[in-house]
Amino acid sequence: MLMPKRTKHRKVHRGSMRGRATRGNFIAFGEFGLQALEPGWVDSRQIEAARRAITRYVRRGGQIWIRIFPDKSVTAKPAETRMGSGKGAPDHWVAVVKPDRIMFEIAGIRQDQALEAMRLAGHKLPIKTKFVTRHDAPRPGMTEAEMDAPVEISDKAQHKMEAAAEHDVEELTEQVEHDAAATADAESATGSTEEKA
Repeated sequence: MLMPKRTKHRKVHRGSMRGRATRGNFIAFGEFGLQALEPGWVDSRQIEAARRAITRYVRRGGQIWIRIFPDKSVTAKPAETRMGSGKGAPDHWVAVVKPDRIMFEIAGIRQDQALEAMRLAGHKLPIKTKFVTRHDAPRPGMTEAEMDAPVEISDKAQHKMEAAAEHDVEELTEQVEHDAAATADAESATGSTEEKA
């Protein structure tokens, strides 16, 4: 799970989530994104659950970017503890998300696949979200030509997609051969039955 390597302070104030996101509110890397519609704290387990949901659905295809990071520590006191005795110990890490913040981005797959992947990821998060494209949340100063241009994905992601495509072709070929063999066996069995009759 995501967490900082080190921090300046172990415990921090609760802070405020007033207003809308002024940074990270545009699609910077991919073609499609998942945008927050309300404020909230998203913890590291929820981010990981959403990432897994996207990865499972797209089956090793495309490239995924996580645009939020849980860098705020949240403390908790043990159960059945009386008031006082100081602040509790750090319990988990959260990312502070404001409305309009882009949380996940994806590229290298079709829009209908991205829509379903982001829908599944949204169910893992504690806030309302919506699916956006580069035309809905463009980078400031981005032209129409840049919005329509294909996104360059990393060599590693490209290699994974090609390997997955080859695997799918092999599986499809094997299935076709198996179906053809089964059809031939059925026809031969039918012919031998007719000859006996």
